[in-house]
Amino acid sequence: MKTFTLDEAQSLLPVVEGLLNRAIESKEAAEGVDAELSALSRRIHLMGGLYVNLGDVATQKLEMEQHIKRAREILSEIDEIGVQVKDLETGLIDFPCRMDDEIVLLCWKSGESAIEHWHTLESGFKGRQPIDERFRRRTGFGPSTRPN
Repeated sequence: MKTFTLDEAQSLLPVVEGLLNRAIESKEAAEGVDAELSALSRRIHLMGGLYVNLGDVATQKLEMEQHIKRAREILSEIDEIGVQVKDLETGLIDFPCRMDDEIVLLCWKSGESAIEHWHTLESGFKGRQPIDERFRRRTGFGPSTRPN
């Protein structure tokens, strides 16, 4: 498992956030097409049948599949970087980080200006704690630990 320092994670954040936003846009576009197809299906059912342009429906299904494929490819790209997408809906991501002999997760949620929280693998989002000097000192990326 790749691990990041806070500085590394912070510097990657704009790239990962951009990728995450593209994945969210693709997911939402797929959901929009799916909603249109579901509405069409309901209309057909309620009316006991309906003339449907099968070419248009096939095009919509293909469009939805392309959006889903794009979202999956972007999520795979984020995963290859070593970043974990925990919740695409809310834009929640974790950067694995070594603290002493333990792997913890630097936690960021869409809308936050910087990575300001971390949690253990077991505690998850509910166990988020603020990054403080103790944490910076322990993980070796505070200003006092940089070589002169």
